[in-house]
Amino acid sequence: MKAFQLTAPRTLEQVDIPEPSIEDGEVKIKVEQMSVCGSDIILEWAPDLPEEEYPTKPGAPNHEVVGVVVESRNDEYKEGERAIVIPRDVAGMAEYLVQTPDRLIKIPEWGPSDEWVMCQHSGTVLYSAKHWGSAAGKRIAVLGQGGIGLSFTMIAERQGAAQVIGLDLVEERCQKSSELGATHTINPGSEDIFEALDEITKGEGVDVVVDASGNPDGLETCIRMAKQKGQIIGFSLVFDQQTIRHRNWMSKEVTINPTVVASTNQPVKEIREIVALKERGWIDPGVLKTHNMTWSQTPDAYQLYADRKDGVIKIAISIDD
Repeated sequence: MKAFQLTAPRTLEQVDIPEPSIEDGEVKIKVEQMSVCGSDIILEWAPDLPEEEYPTKPGAPNHEVVGVVVESRNDEYKEGERAIVIPRDVAGMAEYLVQTPDRLIKIPEWGPSDEWVMCQHSGTVLYSAKHWGSAAGKRIAVLGQGGIGLSFTMIAERQGAAQVIGLDLVEERCQKSSELGATHTINPGSEDIFEALDEITKGEGVDVVVDASGNPDGLETCIRMAKQKGQIIGFSLVFDQQTIRHRNWMSKEVTINPTVVASTNQPVKEIREIVALKERGWIDPGVLKTHNMTWSQTPDAYQLYADRKDGVIKIAISIDD
């Protein structure tokens, strides 16, 4: 079967690998759609990893996948049903995947799979957003308005935040943030973050700042943005070392909550919840999709996502050309 693998920094090549076998309790999925995640770019695709780490495992790095069941040895899934798949070893760029139901999220028969696949990353955001408790009446700022940051923005708006402030260097993403619920946006490339924040909040600062920037300096920026005894929710996974001014953090008494749902013992719980919320119309992560591309365009999709050009936010990649 066909798969892609990383053979050198920023280099994806197609390979042929054996089709996976299925054992009792497992489900075999024919992949329909994939999407690119910022962590795939920052942690594996973009950096110059040690030479001995190449090539990576076939299918990696990718963990946002939707497919259809073609064989099942588990009572929970039947042939023809669709599911979001959390692949083993973040190796989802392959024609077929085999997984156990604890890492599958069933999706309805209706709606295109290139939109349902977006629920994977928005579900990870829901886990992190739970750390701010009730959003009602709070001022919430989100540093970074890619797919992850925009998911935070949508959730904060729907939960009744008094102000939702989206920050991004790409003006098109600031515009998208306003469309999806931000009450205010700030482009740090054209305006001073802290002056703009003072004007928006009338000098009171924000209750919660989310770091979805993927930038090593993001955490320090969040500390400066937060009000006294405010809260920071860390989502970013960065390859480079993050540094903060320790005294700034201590003097503000800011709480920092690092959040990584994949490290918990229930890594798919909130993804299932997002699927259910989309099903009833409360939120639609599918609106984050800006591009549809094909299997042969997979290397181009990763490059486009990394370059943040052409208005890209989220890309759906069809397994079929």
